[in-house]
Amino acid sequence: MAYDIDMIKKVYSQMAERVNTAREVVGKPLTLSEKILYSHLWDGAAKEAYQRGKDYVEFAPDRIACQDATAQMALLQFMQAGKKQVAVPTTVHCDHLIQAKMGAAIDLQAANKSSSEVFDFLESVSNKYGIGFWKPGAGIIHQVVLENYAFPGGMMIGTDSHTVNAGGLGMVAIGVGGADAVDVMAGMPWELKFPKLIGVKLTGKLSGWTSSKDVILKVAGILTVKGGTGSIIEYFGEGARSMSATGKGTICNMGAEVGATTSTFGYDESMSRYLKATDRADVADAANEIKEHLTGDDEVYANPEQYFDEVIEINLSELKPHLNGPFTPDLATPISEMAAKAKENDWPINVDWGLIGSCTNSSYEDLTRAASIAKQAVEKKVKAKSDFGINPGSEQIRFTAERDGLLKIFEDLDATIFTNACGPCIGQWDRSDRKGEEKNTIVHSFNRNFSKRADGNPNTHAFVGSPEMVAAIAISGRLDFDPTRDKLMNEDGEEVMLDEPTGIELPSDGFDVEEDGYVPPKEDGSSVEVKVAEDSDRLQLLTPFEPWDGKNLTGAKLLIKAFGKCTTDHISMAGPWLRYRGHLDNISNNCLIGAINAFNKKTNFVKNQLTGEYDGVPAVQREYKKEGVPTVVVGDHNYGEGSSREHAAMEPRHLGVKVVLVKSFARIHETNLKKQGMLGLTFANEADYDLIQEDDTFNFIDLEDFAPDKQITVEIVHADGSKDTIKTNHTYNKPQIEWYKHGSALNLIKKQNAA
Repeated sequence: MAYDIDMIKKVYSQMAERVNTAREVVGKPLTLSEKILYSHLWDGAAKEAYQRGKDYVEFAPDRIACQDATAQMALLQFMQAGKKQVAVPTTVHCDHLIQAKMGAAIDLQAANKSSSEVFDFLESVSNKYGIGFWKPGAGIIHQVVLENYAFPGGMMIGTDSHTVNAGGLGMVAIGVGGADAVDVMAGMPWELKFPKLIGVKLTGKLSGWTSSKDVILKVAGILTVKGGTGSIIEYFGEGARSMSATGKGTICNMGAEVGATTSTFGYDESMSRYLKATDRADVADAANEIKEHLTGDDEVYANPEQYFDEVIEINLSELKPHLNGPFTPDLATPISEMAAKAKENDWPINVDWGLIGSCTNSSYEDLTRAASIAKQAVEKKVKAKSDFGINPGSEQIRFTAERDGLLKIFEDLDATIFTNACGPCIGQWDRSDRKGEEKNTIVHSFNRNFSKRADGNPNTHAFVGSPEMVAAIAISGRLDFDPTRDKLMNEDGEEVMLDEPTGIELPSDGFDVEEDGYVPPKEDGSSVEVKVAEDSDRLQLLTPFEPWDGKNLTGAKLLIKAFGKCTTDHISMAGPWLRYRGHLDNISNNCLIGAINAFNKKTNFVKNQLTGEYDGVPAVQREYKKEGVPTVVVGDHNYGEGSSREHAAMEPRHLGVKVVLVKSFARIHETNLKKQGMLGLTFANEADYDLIQEDDTFNFIDLEDFAPDKQITVEIVHADGSKDTIKTNHTYNKPQIEWYKHGSALNLIKKQNAA
């Protein structure tokens, strides 16, 4: 039986009425995305039609999921909200703090020792506030959610950008910052700008070396890393129905890499099969009773151009396998073109590692397709030229894969089976074969490949592909290997070719597990004590941010003008810094250390205008804070792309940065800045970015009149006394301006709960 089945049945009991009402109000057939959005309005049934990309709307999500790295800050904030229990079903999953090094057993033991303080805190705070807790080793959050909690037609938010993975089971699942999750935990509405809609029509059927991963690799190449910003991507068509549920999950998962609010598929037989296989026949039965409301209306899919803001069509029968990268997940290259492209760009041809797993590709089907390639290599006497690493998605997947002999196949190829956790995907990788900044290539089935992300080396060229393609390339040891046409030399000196991969959608003997790692909370957690040691370097209770004084902001100095891509990895790195995710002051020592200074093209090297000396970004900013000097961060396009980590907003806020002024924001990061009481602005004229000089001072001369849809004027005073006056835009509505006035959204929640 499913967790929270009564909640799911309640959602379904009101869905037909709410969808029908919304259809009448909107006056046209509805997409699946619209059905889910309108059936989850905070005020109940729809009373008005919302403008896509313009109207802010309050929603009532069904559940929340948090991973351990972000849960720390989210729950530290929730502890200040004055609530006895979370208002909606919530879970915490310990998957980010386990470093991949020696193998599953040793690595998990090491993590339990090194991060015991954090795990104990998360388990105790979960127990106190009615939150389900998944222990270290239980699995990667999004695979565990897909196996246990995701349900067609539901709405979920999660403190990880890849929460969108649950779209593989027909949800609208959206990544948010911890402050957003705290709102919902505290029983308040969750606000989102009503998304635009991108329709992707899939025709034909996947075959051969092409997989579901190649669909999203192709889409990423079309939309780029910002093309989906502010939009839900809805997949439909015969090609969509032909895919497995976990294949759909892979596509939705990596939709985060094009900036999409989320991605989703309509309910179909593959979802029903998956629900039944994961012991949730009760959910499948309930969904089947209202299945017409769990997919888009027929008229929508018949004439998509009339109902979506943008339509993309992909013929799966013609789609070719891809590799995307390096350094960005939207640089899409068909594998047949990789040899020429790699030579042209001087990418290292020899591949040192092939990594399979992550929340994107760690299902049973993924492992079987990769194992089918590994098995051929063993049988055809081909030794893998690259090192292999495998991260199963959950203990249920690992146990079942071991039972069915899949892990033995990888081990016969000398692969290392890592813990059921994120590992190298989020920089938790103690890579023994590389030191320093040597130029090298790796291939993986992850979602992101930003510089330094996997191993901290800025010269590691990481390429994203399907598990089976990663396996084939790792076996060959060459980036330019095309398994559809190239041969390999075996130990006997014979030329052999790899056959097309084969996969098993669901295990014929069913899934199995001895200990899934779930710890249910106490019904009454009032007696549970949550301990945070005063001298801890891992955990720190939060101090509320100061409210706005209501005056214009003047005399603000430039901290850094970031050049080019500035993701949340650049603003708040992961890897070894994950240990400080629950200690705001300590983790603030990584604030913007990966951002490139536009004036010297160096990282973590900026000018202190008070002394004229250069130093690291956090050190300079701490000097400004000590002297009471406000500061401004200036950035380029899609600032804050990538992870949902709110630390990228909380760190500059904690250190005294007042304003982030950029050409454009990634959605989650802009919201995180607003939630933490920061001023997030965009240049009305993007060319004004070029006016910013290293010794500039900023005066926000009409901030006192801060109001929705009203530009803010900025006077830029240069070192020679000359001035430029520019206009800036913002997207704050009235409630969000109240967050700013109170110093943060959490400050406002506390005030409201105390009233």
